[in-house]
Amino acid sequence: MWDNHVMTETVQALEQGKTILFPTDTIWGLGCDATNEAAVSKIYQIKNRPTSNPLIILVSDLEMLKKYVTEVHPRIETLLAYHIRPLTVVYEQNIGIAPNVTANNPSVAIRLVKDAFCKALIQQFGKPIVATSANVSDKPFPENFGEISSTILEGVDYVVAYRQMEKSLNLPSVIVKMGDTEELIFLRE
Repeated sequence: MWDNHVMTETVQALEQGKTILFPTDTIWGLGCDATNEAAVSKIYQIKNRPTSNPLIILVSDLEMLKKYVTEVHPRIETLLAYHIRPLTVVYEQNIGIAPNVTANNPSVAIRLVKDAFCKALIQQFGKPIVATSANVSDKPFPENFGEISSTILEGVDYVVAYRQMEKSLNLPSVIVKMGDTEELIFLRE
C-alpha cells in the first residue's frame, strides 16, 4: 500500500501544473493534468514527442469518463466492465480536454483504470490525467522503473515513490475504437 504522504504530494504536483512520473495500471508513465495545456506541453518536451501525436488519458470510473466524452456506446461500456487487460478506447468527441492532448483532433483515447493507486490518484485529483510511456519518443518503453532513462527522470517535476522496486514485465494497454458500423476495431492488442 502507498503512503498517504506520497498520494498528497502527487495530487499537489498535478494541481500545480507539474509533470509526474508514476506507476500506471500498465507501464511507468509520464503524467499531468489532462485539462492543462501548459502541463501537457511539458510532457511533449520531456519525451521529445511530435505534438502531432496524441496522448492517452486516464479516468477513475465510468462517471468521470462520461464527463469528458459526448457518448459511450453500450458495447464499449460492456467491454470496459469485462475486459481483463487494461483497455484504452478511442472516443469520437472529447469535452474539456486540453487540445494538445489530442493533437487538436476531436477524438480522444481514454483508459478507465483498474489499478488501485491510479484510481485513488485520479479520484483525489478530480480530473483526468495524461499517461504516456516514460520513454523518449522512438525509444523502447521501460518494462520497470529501473529501465527509465535519466533524461526522463531529470525532466519530470515529481517522481512518485511507489512500486519502484517491482521488476515484473508489464505491457501497454489494448487500444480499441468503435467502427462506423458499430464493430470493435482493435488498434493495438
